[in-house]
Amino acid sequence: MRTRRRQIAVGAVLTLVASGLGALTGTPVASAEPCGGIGGPGSSPLFGSSGSGDGKNPRGPQGPLPVISGGNTQSIAWVTGPESSNSTYDRLGISGTDLGISWDNGKGQTLMAFGDTFGNCSVNGQQWRSNVLLRSDDTNLADGISFGPAIPGDSNSGAVVQAATPRFASEVIPSLGLPKVEDTTIPTAAIAIDGVQYMNYMSVREWGAPGRWVTNFSAIAVSNDNGQTWATSPSTIRVNAGVTIPGVAQVEESNGKYQMNAYARGNDGYIYQFGTPNGRFGAAFVSRVLPENILDLTKYEYSTQDAATPWSTNVADSVSVVKEPVSELSVSWNEYLQRYVMLYGNEVDRTILARTADKPEGPWSAPTTLLDARQSSGGIYAPYIHPITSGKDLYFTASRWSDYNVLLLKTNLDVLKR
Repeated sequence: MRTRRRQIAVGAVLTLVASGLGALTGTPVASAEPCGGIGGPGSSPLFGSSGSGDGKNPRGPQGPLPVISGGNTQSIAWVTGPESSNSTYDRLGISGTDLGISWDNGKGQTLMAFGDTFGNCSVNGQQWRSNVLLRSDDTNLADGISFGPAIPGDSNSGAVVQAATPRFASEVIPSLGLPKVEDTTIPTAAIAIDGVQYMNYMSVREWGAPGRWVTNFSAIAVSNDNGQTWATSPSTIRVNAGVTIPGVAQVEESNGKYQMNAYARGNDGYIYQFGTPNGRFGAAFVSRVLPENILDLTKYEYSTQDAATPWSTNVADSVSVVKEPVSELSVSWNEYLQRYVMLYGNEVDRTILARTADKPEGPWSAPTTLLDARQSSGGIYAPYIHPITSGKDLYFTASRWSDYNVLLLKTNLDVLKR
């Protein structure tokens, strides 16, 4: 019933998007092959070749943890997959997944949202889910991230599962699953405010060439039970139609700048939302909103990068804070550096980069390379800062396309000191 309610809620938006975009081209739709194979659209490889299996192994193509060392970043452990210490294939029906966006739930527990997720690779459909959510009580990341047992109906247990399938992580943000309408729904950011969880996600209309896709909209889903159930707030939908309807905040061409997002808590009481367009080749923009107004698009202010009038309530005035290409970014205040840290991927140079700034709106420092193609093959992408840090160590998750799973990495922050 929850899936049906969401389909009805966004149905009108999908119709509007379709009319705004017009007919799509006849280009064949590429499909990701995380269970093994060549190619794949959304999670394209930054550093090398993609999937390495033939789809016949039920457990997928995951191999040993890639050894990353010799620079300022090192690999710690697999977070997901049959080769991880979490044994997510046997425990949760997860042979492969990506992203691993993590945030503090406000009570010291870390929630993690993952993107397109696959189970038994040898069966029809490969047990695909648009997304899943896991929970961790682990506060020592030196040896990796652990998840506790998944218990149906327990909103504090290691994963969202159902009573009928207690060893199978559930999809939490449903999608229509219809190519060229709504192929999937992918989490891009999340934050807790006063015990309530807010997840920003993108509705993907169509996958295209590697690193390029088209979204219908981005929106915020809300959970009052620690991520167990979610409901999309219709007022937060940012339609990506390339058109503007005067007086309708949700249908404004510049909302295309905020299709993939990241949240950061400001030291001034604001929540900062960083945005990029769909795909991996756009610039980064930033807006701010008071926590109590996170579901009201009319209350957002956008950085204009103009010293005379630095903030505007008009999204069309939003000016980039970091030039393209920026993909799958995350931002967090760092106590060790006493600065904000931004991590993101550069699809063109095949690098994972870091920048720092005194304020979320910048100016942001020149980029520092944390990882490049010489340090790891297999396509590592999507660096998401973990909410737990230890001194000068910055922990973050990233995904490896050849294994289609998430790993934990660590960077020595001294490399970012001014």
